[in-house]
Amino acid sequence: MAQNTFGANRLDEVRNNMLHMAAKLAPSPQLNAVSGSALQMQRELHWFKEVEKMVNTVFKLGKNIQGRTPRELFTESHKDLLEKGEKWMKDTSNSCMVVSTLITTVVFAAAFTVPGGNINDNGIPIYLRKNSFMVFAVSDALALFSSTASLIMFLSILTSRYAEEDFLVSLPRKLVLGLASLFVAIATMMLAFGAAFSIVIGDRYHWIYIPVIVLACIPVSLFAILQLPLFWNIVISTYGPGIFRRRRKVKHKSD
Repeated sequence: MAQNTFGANRLDEVRNNMLHMAAKLAPSPQLNAVSGSALQMQRELHWFKEVEKMVNTVFKLGKNIQGRTPRELFTESHKDLLEKGEKWMKDTSNSCMVVSTLITTVVFAAAFTVPGGNINDNGIPIYLRKNSFMVFAVSDALALFSSTASLIMFLSILTSRYAEEDFLVSLPRKLVLGLASLFVAIATMMLAFGAAFSIVIGDRYHWIYIPVIVLACIPVSLFAILQLPLFWNIVISTYGPGIFRRRRKVKHKSD
């Protein structure tokens, strides 16, 4: 540990210490290994924070020959990446908000136009006692709640201040919660559709249930296949071990 600290506190010819080096923008091949400008910014922050733990407090505030501290150098060199990360977050949130809004509108309307209609005298649903109706009611409510939750998450992303530190945990956490609740909304909406379809068709056409179920699973599966890699990368980079610890684990596995 003492040897690592000694190496971390050495200066180069322009008085850059190790933290100054970590504050510089990574080369394009390293940045492109991570998908999305926001996740690239998060990785750069992780790297800077990990190296910051290795140096003494004096070197954290130390200035190079240009009079810049490591933090000032980091802010200057990552200015463009910060703007790209903000744009990536806003574009992703806007796209997901459109889907969440559509789901909220559909399931809210479905709650007041129940399958089979209502009894004219008291307004009670005709198929209230059927199990499939209860499945419809519960799944429709879950779809409404989860789509509303995803809307709130994506809206909070759009209204964030987009400071450097926000890309470390705050923004990725909101994106994870938004994507997760959006997936639940899509899945429960399709479940509500299947339950409503079974109520309308009744017991006469059992053969049609299987193709309908398969077709209903397609959008859920597509969303999972297309968004799961991004979702998993965000979860690992936000809640997983640090960069150095991750590399040690990979090294141990290879040994």
